[in-house]
Amino acid sequence: MIFKTAHHLAARAIAFAAFSSVLAMPGAALSAETVNIYSYRQPQLIQKVLDAFTAETGIDTRVLFLDKGLEERISAEGENSPADVILSTDISRLTEAKERGITQAVSSDTIDADIPAEYRDPEGHWFGLTKRGRVVYASRHRVATDSLTYASLAEPEWKGRICMRSGQHSYNLGLFGALIAHWGVEKTETWMTGLKSNLARKPNGNDRAQAKGIFSGECDIAIGNTYYVGLMQTNDKEPEQKDWADAIKVIFPDIDGVGTHVNISGVAMTRYAPNRQAALKLIEFLTTDTAQRAYAEEVFEYPVKPGVPASGLVQSWGVLKADTLPLTEVAKYRKAASEMVDRVGLDDGAGS
Repeated sequence: MIFKTAHHLAARAIAFAAFSSVLAMPGAALSAETVNIYSYRQPQLIQKVLDAFTAETGIDTRVLFLDKGLEERISAEGENSPADVILSTDISRLTEAKERGITQAVSSDTIDADIPAEYRDPEGHWFGLTKRGRVVYASRHRVATDSLTYASLAEPEWKGRICMRSGQHSYNLGLFGALIAHWGVEKTETWMTGLKSNLARKPNGNDRAQAKGIFSGECDIAIGNTYYVGLMQTNDKEPEQKDWADAIKVIFPDIDGVGTHVNISGVAMTRYAPNRQAALKLIEFLTTDTAQRAYAEEVFEYPVKPGVPASGLVQSWGVLKADTLPLTEVAKYRKAASEMVDRVGLDDGAGS
């Protein structure tokens, strides 16, 4: 038993040393407490908020950014993982983390008071931090309407005029899952068949590529997340993306009067968090007005905490009336949505 404990401690020390060597800043002094973060969010997008947390609490943070495989890595590290907190970018990733058994339940009256129930796991395994709408990008010059429903995307008016990324991407599976939750499988499949027939080309690229397609005249409307508009509007390194953003307007589609489908970025505490109390302080800090405002502004999203306004740039796109369907319901239909995409042949395009 002593050997096993020593082995686990040694393995954790090795994992933490590797983690620290990648992330530690030269000359940086370590505080008495540190929260180790595995993140799908790029470090520069969350650094301001983390700096504010350190300034307020004296607790240091370290971030390991992964663009894929975060859940697999923590699962492989097991009890030896140095990770305390997961920062994720989609409800499907948050629920996958819980299903893999790499998160733990957190009980906090502060978090429950700040984060609406629809944006947190009922058992406390994850919490939403910011939200984004799955909206329509429409040509400023070729689309006169400023009002659409998701249902209308299947109408003949849009035949050959719609661009989108793969139907199997998690952002679209989230939308389709929400529609199944509201409409049922049969109605949603009929709708998806109509959407497919209206595609201008086979689904491909990311959300920014859909705006580019509108700019080039390849299509007139597209499905995309709101935050990509902000990324394009402020992209000084690739100024052509500002042209793509200027070519579109944002329309917030409605689902039968309940609002626009939203997804979240969120946070979870890892199952074997070595710095649990410090990690809890970070999660609670991220639900405060100050952190909500700063984080949402940095990533061009909407705070999930009621009463905290979005940035001026985000507000300039229009009013988001968010569907209040619990995201656990959306996640429940992810597999059914994926199977539907294959059954309909959505990714094959209109000609198939």
